[in-house]
Amino acid sequence: MNREEKTTIVEELSGKFAKAKIAIVTDYRGLTVSSFQEVRRELKKNNSEIRVAKNTLLRRAVKGTAFESVENYLSGTTAVAVSYADPVAPAKILVEFIKNNPKLVIRGAVLDGKILSQEDLVQLSKLPSKEVLLSKLLSVMQAVPTNFVQVLSGVPRKFMYLLTAIKNQKEQ
Repeated sequence: MNREEKTTIVEELSGKFAKAKIAIVTDYRGLTVSSFQEVRRELKKNNSEIRVAKNTLLRRAVKGTAFESVENYLSGTTAVAVSYADPVAPAKILVEFIKNNPKLVIRGAVLDGKILSQEDLVQLSKLPSKEVLLSKLLSVMQAVPTNFVQVLSGVPRKFMYLLTAIKNQKEQ
C-alpha cells in the first residue's frame, strides 16, 4: 500500500468518524468471511457499517474527532463498527451476533466522547429502539392534554348529574 492509498483511507475513515454517533471496536480474529459478511449486511440495514483497517491508519483517522479515546482499543486484528443514526442498533446487532459467534469480541466503544465497556454496550443493546422510545414519549405527551380535558369536562358533567338528581327528586 503506497502513501497515497493510505492518505485516502485515513481521509475516508476520518469522514466516517466525523459523521458517526457511536464507534464500536471489535476483534474479529477467527471469524469466517461469510459470518463477517453477515454482520456487515445486518449493520448496513440499520445505517451502520463495520470496517477493517490497520491500527495505525485508524489512530490517524480518529485524531481530532470525538472518538480519540478509541485509540486505547486499537491493537491486534481490529474492525470498527460505526453508526450514523441510531447508536443502539449496532450494539444490538453485535451483541446478538456474538451469542452465535463468540469469536467476535467487543473491546470497547465510544458514544458521544464517553468510553463504554463491553458490559455498558450490552446494557445499551437492551434499550428499546428509537421508534419505540419516540412512541412511548408521544403517548405520554398525548396523555397530559387528554387527562386535562377529562378533568375540565368533569365539572359540567357533575353539574348535569346534580340537575338530573334534583329533577328526579322533584318529580317524585
